Amino acid sequence: MAATMHDVSRLAGVSIKTVSNVINDYPYVREETRRKVLDAIATLGYTPNLSARSLRSGRTNVISLMIPDLRNAYFAELADSVMRAAAERGLAVLIEQFGDDRQHEIDVLRQPRARMVDGVLYSVLTLDQGDVDLIAELTTPVVLLGDRSLNGTRDHVTMRNTEGARAATEHLIAGGRRRVVALGAHPGEEIGSAALRLEGYRQALEAAGIPFDESLVVPVGSWHRRNGAEGMRDFLAAGTPFDGVVAFNDAIALGALRVLQESGLRIPEDVAVVGFDDIDETQYSMPTLSTIDPGREEIAATAVDLLIRRIEGSSEVFVPEEIAVPFRLVQRESSAG
Repeated sequence: MAATMHDVSRLAGVSIKTVSNVINDYPYVREETRRKVLDAIATLGYTPNLSARSLRSGRTNVISLMIPDLRNAYFAELADSVMRAAAERGLAVLIEQFGDDRQHEIDVLRQPRARMVDGVLYSVLTLDQGDVDLIAELTTPVVLLGDRSLNGTRDHVTMRNTEGARAATEHLIAGGRRRVVALGAHPGEEIGSAALRLEGYRQALEAAGIPFDESLVVPVGSWHRRNGAEGMRDFLAAGTPFDGVVAFNDAIALGALRVLQESGLRIPEDVAVVGFDDIDETQYSMPTLSTIDPGREEIAATAVDLLIRRIEGSSEVFVPEEIAVPFRLVQRESSAG
């Protein structure tokens, strides 16, 4: 027997009216209560036709943002940017995170909640070109974020990873640095952020006539502060001479910055450092961190607007768009002088 709204209210421990309010996107429901109801709906397999919550509009005015990890400051700030962009357009945002586990990412894509919204913004992490059928399973409009376009099967809004990393490296070279560390590599990766940023690093060296040195490429696992610190600590222990660091995101740059200063190195006199992402914390580190602003606000606004166009123009012939927003180099104390 199909689950009913009464079943949902009993499992969630709320009234039927509250369930109805959640389904109809009533604005004054507490987030914790909303989450309980949505979890109960998913558990029971209850499938209210949220697209028909308003017979006049056929819309829920809710979109989903699927991202890897809110502990990563970039994704936390991206989520904030998406929520503000969506609110300006009268939309609420349901956030789903899946970590760095491939199966969990697939499970999030396939869960009922992914079909209970008007559209999905999805930052692909572990899927690749062989997984296009998984994306095709989503019957709601989807705009992809991040670095994996999956052969143009969906609209894709991304940043200029290669160009940004090249600009960061060229900035250090212009300041007289010749032994620049590439911190954050993922060996074997071909299409993710790490691979694209490593390519930008290599391009800058080649343009400056500086030989590529594998000993200056430092692998880091997930891009969190502790991993940046560990990667830099291991690199220092090897005793390889260097005078600059291009970190592939700000979190690992901040971790590395702490280790460099603990080791007695002066920033930027001995080692100049540039990150990538321009998270808020970079303005308050000691020293403040030079970085690449990848255009996060524009990514959010562009993706939300494109998704709305797909939601409202579902009968149009679909021609996927690929949009890479502009970036800028933000020069601060860590690379000054």
